[in-house]
Amino acid sequence: MKFPKPTGSLWDFDQGYCRGLRGRLAGVDEAGLGPLAGPVTAAAVVFFDGRFVEGLNDSKKLTARQREHLFWPIVKNAIIGIGIVTEAEIDAINIYQASRLAMRRAVMALPHTPAYLLVDGRVHLDLPIAQKAIVKGDAQSASIAAASIIAKVYRDAWMCHLDDLYPQYSFRKHKGYGTQLHKASLKQFGPSPVHRRSFAPVAQLCSNAV
Repeated sequence: MKFPKPTGSLWDFDQGYCRGLRGRLAGVDEAGLGPLAGPVTAAAVVFFDGRFVEGLNDSKKLTARQREHLFWPIVKNAIIGIGIVTEAEIDAINIYQASRLAMRRAVMALPHTPAYLLVDGRVHLDLPIAQKAIVKGDAQSASIAAASIIAKVYRDAWMCHLDDLYPQYSFRKHKGYGTQLHKASLKQFGPSPVHRRSFAPVAQLCSNAV
């Protein structure tokens, strides 16, 4: 399978942070900030020393098939932690805090505490671990790119499961994002138990239903 070339050496970027580091480096990223339904998921990835995954790149630059193709090679060459924040939690604490919580849970799910975190975006995690926020980190860091792929593939599979439970919303096609098809289904059927009621299009439909 052919993959797009990354903008730079993702592996060299991580090695720059590993020099002199006593312990493991973890990359952290999330998926699912924008959808109207479904959870936010996050992944923390710690590659084994000397391991390399061919084709690794920012998940947004890859097709769904390419991401799925890379999922298991990443799992086989790294230690993985997954963090999930539910729709109800998103509504209770807001989407920004939910994304931070998902990433925190992903790091805490690792079997060993890493010595350093590379976190995608401008996010600081409430953890007693040295860390660096990297804007567009999934296009620069191998471990963040891998975390973005794991989080995205995991969430997409979750949404396919929700499609089995709530087939009228076609979650398998749009993964909860606010497409025209999704909005039409919301208008016809109203929100499901897995819709984010704090998001404007869903909140509007909920208020109209009262």
